[in-house]
Amino acid sequence: MRIISGTHKGRTIKVAPGLPVRPTTDFAKEALFNILNNRVDYEGLQVLDLFCGTGNISFEFASRGAKVTGVDMHFKCVSFVQSEAQKLKLDSISVIKADVFKFVSQKGKGYDLVFADPPYDTDQYPNLHKSIIENGFLNEGGLLIIEHSKKTNFEGAELFTETREYGNVNFSFFHM
Repeated sequence: MRIISGTHKGRTIKVAPGLPVRPTTDFAKEALFNILNNRVDYEGLQVLDLFCGTGNISFEFASRGAKVTGVDMHFKCVSFVQSEAQKLKLDSISVIKADVFKFVSQKGKGYDLVFADPPYDTDQYPNLHKSIIENGFLNEGGLLIIEHSKKTNFEGAELFTETREYGNVNFSFFHM
């Protein structure tokens, strides 16, 4: 896993073995951040990374100047992201150990951007999308991005704007 841009550009992070994750590919991550480069100012951006796993997306945002809160239910993932953030001196990353679906079912703090990468086999996509919007996780003008497989379709969902496809990875965008 490598960081594409920002203060830690080119840094490679060796993922600990045994983590229950499916990291976003470098190809898809680079495409996503190329889109975001034209839409957001990273400096001071408040980001919520749901199902943060290895921290792949969190590290990329933090390297570019964003303040990131990652959420994952797996202790090993949370520990890994905390440890790597400390090694990289990325104080702008904090991680919460929690079941994401329960986390977003409660009233939340608003973020400028929410990125969610749930397991592709979940049937909770509609609930996740709805909970993030209804429970105040997005600031006015905020952006929600959900990574998913081709099987999931958000067309017609509240605040949906578009889906971009990169191989087996799809990103659906929602604008508050």
